[in-house]
Amino acid sequence: MYPLKFEPILKQTLWGGEKIIPFKHLNETLSNVGESWEVSAVEGSESVVANGPEKGMTLPEMVRRYKEELVGEANYARFGEKFPLLIKFIDAKLDLSIQVHPDDALAKKRHNSFGKNEMWYVISADPGAKLISGFSQEITPKEYKERVHDGTFAEVLQSCAIQPGDVFYVPAGRVHGIGAGAFVAEIQQTSDITYRIYDYNRKDKNGKTRELHTAQAVDAINFADVQDDFRTAYDHVQNEPVEVVACPYFTTSVYDMTEEITCDYSELDSFVIFICVEGSCRLTDNENNEISLQAGETVLLPATTQNITIVPDQHVKLLETYV
Repeated sequence: MYPLKFEPILKQTLWGGEKIIPFKHLNETLSNVGESWEVSAVEGSESVVANGPEKGMTLPEMVRRYKEELVGEANYARFGEKFPLLIKFIDAKLDLSIQVHPDDALAKKRHNSFGKNEMWYVISADPGAKLISGFSQEITPKEYKERVHDGTFAEVLQSCAIQPGDVFYVPAGRVHGIGAGAFVAEIQQTSDITYRIYDYNRKDKNGKTRELHTAQAVDAINFADVQDDFRTAYDHVQNEPVEVVACPYFTTSVYDMTEEITCDYSELDSFVIFICVEGSCRLTDNENNEISLQAGETVLLPATTQNITIVPDQHVKLLETYV
């Protein structure tokens, strides 16, 4: 097998901006693109291979054909033919709604689905851009319902001014929202289950407010989730991988590189995804497959990959993630 690139799946949204298409160097004229789904096995939004002999195959078809060769033996035993991660770029021109995702147990019971734990990496931020993550004070389920009803829910949310390179881990149960002006890479479990809690009482062009899932969300929310700053602290160093998130659902590291590096995956029983957020580089695997990667592109290395050499074109910043 060889490193796989996929056709981006662009999603136009009411809140989407104009950053994704130039960031990804696409020859498109779409406006209000809020999301680019980079690696997806979500039903109805399946990624399609863009390179090599498997070009045109969907990610679920690839998993069915190559099984543990693609995803790793432990992942295949755990997830079967469901690819476990979803990778997106998100560009918010307007505030996104405040939402929460159920954990695995609740999602299985209600939706026969995985839950959703996720993380954000801030690629760029307009002046004043914020991310909302968790509560600024503990509240009760009763107070939650009252505040959503009377429009004061935002007052008890913890918001954080952001800058490029900031990392946030957002476990299932944590209320969160992406603020206007934020442009992020998002790594998450394969699940499209979202409970929308609060939408700033906005109305669409027909004067209608969006559907909320206030009652469903009660069982999903961690009401004791209070911190002063939900950012993940990490060392910003060059030319070595820096692990920023390690959880049962994915492990993610930041690579800020000006020099060549070789990554040894011979002991890793998983696929590896690289997301390029800045600059460009060349990747060469142990079978001498070579692939170029530039800002806005994502590549999936199959689990059979033993090692990869990354050669930056002057400078590159990558996110590496695996299960």
